[in-house]
Amino acid sequence: MFKVNWKRAVIKVGSSLIAPNNQCSQVYLRPIAQFISDSRKQGKEVILVSSGSVAAGKGKIAFKHHPSIVEKQAMAAIGQTQMMANWASLFDFDCAQILLTSDDLHNRTRYVNIKNTLRELLKNNALPIVNENDTVAINELKVGDNDNLAAYTALVAEADTLIICSDINGLYDADPRSNTHAKLIPEVDVIDDSVYRLAGGAGSTMGTGGMHTKLQAAQKCVDSGIQTLIVNGRDPTVFEELAKGNSPGTLFNPNKSLDNARDNWLRHTLKVKGSIEIDDGAQHALLENGASLLPSGIIEVNGRFLSGEAVNIIYKDNAIAKGIVLYSATDLTSIKGLNSQKIEATLGYSLGETVIHRDDLVLL
Repeated sequence: MFKVNWKRAVIKVGSSLIAPNNQCSQVYLRPIAQFISDSRKQGKEVILVSSGSVAAGKGKIAFKHHPSIVEKQAMAAIGQTQMMANWASLFDFDCAQILLTSDDLHNRTRYVNIKNTLRELLKNNALPIVNENDTVAINELKVGDNDNLAAYTALVAEADTLIICSDINGLYDADPRSNTHAKLIPEVDVIDDSVYRLAGGAGSTMGTGGMHTKLQAAQKCVDSGIQTLIVNGRDPTVFEELAKGNSPGTLFNPNKSLDNARDNWLRHTLKVKGSIEIDDGAQHALLENGASLLPSGIIEVNGRFLSGEAVNIIYKDNAIAKGIVLYSATDLTSIKGLNSQKIEATLGYSLGETVIHRDDLVLL
């Protein structure tokens, strides 16, 4: 087996594992929960992406043949509470529910808010449990499957690992359900057309994703420096091996380092909307201590920008860094030079004590 090291992982668990008979079950979840608990005790951080709300609520809503969108939304509304309660009963720490739509992930301000919420939950030792907001999402706003939702979650959370729990051992060179000679592919370095051709249709009748969506999720992650694993969530020995740092399924290796991917995105992709001039203390904190930018170190605010947009950080007429601001130009003009404790009293609200968090900043 290949070795796998990680510090922050997103673990995706599908409907067939959570509600195998149209109702929540713990039969497959206990080993996963134990793995999560043991990983947290080792100082690692975990975010859970959990399917199953529609499947869990399916037996509670009457329908004739195929449920309509409205009926599925009602199923999700009932099943979501059951799914969360099912997970919460397996842990002795707080679980936090986060419901997302595609629009949340593509809207600049909401994306930043999701990132900050996840960061704060992990800081306070809660387990974030993410699911698509099926109760309100329409087709135009849906991610569509929780494999890709898990990939987006890994990106926004700046995780280094995505673990997709499937109902088969990983990616095979043929369909293992119909070909007894199919062999597991333990490692993939490049996800190209030949790899996609190995993916058949949707495997489970419960979920909306098959191997194809798992490969899509893996590609999103490896292209951003995040290693991805597809493992068999029905096999408890899988999580024993993961706990040992082994890869018991298929490991997709990232094609660039996580830091390089993040830095390149910040440095080259984001368009600068303004600039912030800082003093000597802030410059030293950023360059020497790897600190976040606080309002107390800001001298001047230039340009018109909103929360979640990129700005240059200027020191003595030179751009020394670039980052994503938590506050708009108007708000920063009001709080520049102030202690972070005075933000709420000045603005009437607070989005946090930092102006630019060190995770959202790259030195130039």
